[in-house]
Amino acid sequence: MTPTLALFGGTQILPPPVALLLTIGFVVFLFRRDFRQRPNVTGALWLPLVWLLLGCSRPLSTWLSIFGLPVGGSAASLTASLQEGRPLDACVYFGLIAAGVYVLNQRQADLPGFFDKNRWLVAFLIYCFIAISWSDFPFVSFKRWIKILGHPVMALVLFTEPDFKQAFTRLMKRSAYVLVPFSILAIKYYPEIGRTYDEWTGIPMNAGIAQGKNLLGAMCMLFALFFFWLFLRTWPTQRSRERRSELRLIVGFLLMIAWLFKMSHSATALVCLLVGVLVIALLGRRFIKKERITLYLFAGGCAIIIAELTFGISAYVLELLHRDSTLTTRTLLWADLLKVKINPIFGTGFESFWLGDRLQQLHEGRSWQPNESHNGYLETYLNLGLVGLLMLIALIIDTYRKIRLELIGNLDWGRFRLGFLLALLIHDFTEVSFRGPNPLWFVFYVIAIEYPNFCFSSLESPSAGSSPEEEELELVYSEDQI
Repeated sequence: MTPTLALFGGTQILPPPVALLLTIGFVVFLFRRDFRQRPNVTGALWLPLVWLLLGCSRPLSTWLSIFGLPVGGSAASLTASLQEGRPLDACVYFGLIAAGVYVLNQRQADLPGFFDKNRWLVAFLIYCFIAISWSDFPFVSFKRWIKILGHPVMALVLFTEPDFKQAFTRLMKRSAYVLVPFSILAIKYYPEIGRTYDEWTGIPMNAGIAQGKNLLGAMCMLFALFFFWLFLRTWPTQRSRERRSELRLIVGFLLMIAWLFKMSHSATALVCLLVGVLVIALLGRRFIKKERITLYLFAGGCAIIIAELTFGISAYVLELLHRDSTLTTRTLLWADLLKVKINPIFGTGFESFWLGDRLQQLHEGRSWQPNESHNGYLETYLNLGLVGLLMLIALIIDTYRKIRLELIGNLDWGRFRLGFLLALLIHDFTEVSFRGPNPLWFVFYVIAIEYPNFCFSSLESPSAGSSPEEEELELVYSEDQI
């Protein structure tokens, strides 16, 4: 086996058309299994499902181009591409948002209650809207603001489902049913789709059906956290055929995700996953006092700082992950970004920094063209200034406050929220998730939102319309058994 074949998944056991048919059959089987369980969800769940699928993979126009149906032509330059985008993609996102608003209107969503319980989230969105006014490209900035408005809309569609617990679980499962198998197929049998090349260095990278290896890593981190959490929820239920079937499904997807992790070589996502898994697992232990979680996190942070000052553990971690001290030139880029003249208080305007002459300015002296800062906090500062960064931090603190209260009254949902939040916060030290249709940004809205009269209880009685399998899996849940 050549090094190249080893890098991209080894030899092909089946002809690509046969592998494609088998993958399609597998996905159809998974969806049929899901529908036959008669989950207590509505057809509106397709809206956040399509939203998450697009966020984790590639825009519709890109897929049409791959399959020989180019739409809208190609941009003359990277600058033009970043400013204009594709009209088809804009229409798709706008259509999903409009449909989501229609669903919320039909369901008479409690928007006053939502505004009251999520003041920092609403304030952050309003500030982002105001920041459009000082952008050099206000129309582009406005279109991007409309797009991120889809995150809370789709999250509210989930919260207004008859059973949020089932809606969230089905959303994540169904997304994984598509994204994980087809990413494996693309990497192993269709490298022209599953492999991308750095525009300037030509280095090949595995991306699956995502836009790049970093997005593939973020997708793997998200679904691995979910399936690990689902495993801990399923394991203590009563022994039955349905339980065994569910556990096989979970373990199977965890193994597939592990293979994708190996192919993506995403060190950041792997570290974040380990942190999230550790938090979710520890919070299920009896000796962990949930009301002292802030103290535990503070003590853990202090221990890491002391270990770094005393032993320089970051150097060992980077060596273990096969990364250099510049984090693959990220630190050099950060230093250059901080030298760019912007308004430090208000920034350049909502998602406006990487537009216009600044792109060319940052290209000088580099063989590649940066179009993001590879740091979510720095990215927020460049676009929204210190005011925006402080508001983002306030939103994160407010989200943590909600999660801390949830841990005491509802450990099941609370520990997933906290595990994901910590993984996301670490992820954004070397990647950018706090912008656009990024899937991690969407899930952040799901865990950050507090909806009136919301309840996610593992001890609730099975809802009407639940399948026998759902009833079996929901009968018993005890944190002491985990």
